Amino acid sequence: MTEAVIRKKPGMASVKDMPILQDGPPPGGFPPVRYARRIPNKGPSAMAIFLAAFGAFSYGMYQVGQGNKIRRALKEEKYAARRAILPVLQAEEDERFVKEWKKYLEYEAEVMKDVPGWKVGESVYNSGKWMPPATGELRPDVW
Repeated sequence: MTEAVIRKKPGMASVKDMPILQDGPPPGGFPPVRYARRIPNKGPSAMAIFLAAFGAFSYGMYQVGQGNKIRRALKEEKYAARRAILPVLQAEEDERFVKEWKKYLEYEAEVMKDVPGWKVGESVYNSGKWMPPATGELRPDVW
């Protein structure tokens, strides 16, 4: 389009002679600008989230407690079985100790037969208390 058509004047005119043509708002104005913070209302509330988390935590702690009860019962059963079998194991160990002690005394008598005044099985420390010898001496299979 030519300027003559736009300004409705023939020919070229000075810029100062031209009428002011300026953009303006549409009729009725522009719609209002939404500048307010808009947080959606969907989803659970903070209290609902807190109660759900508290419920989940409580249920988990309950399950831990139930597991502890079961574990404690199993441990007690294991200890009861050990207490029940302990006298049998102690009797077997005592029997083995007596056999090995007799062998040890026989060996000591054979080794020390030429030493005058040596008493087989007597402690060299003379403490007055009877102490069983270290098990390593009588049980070379252990060490």
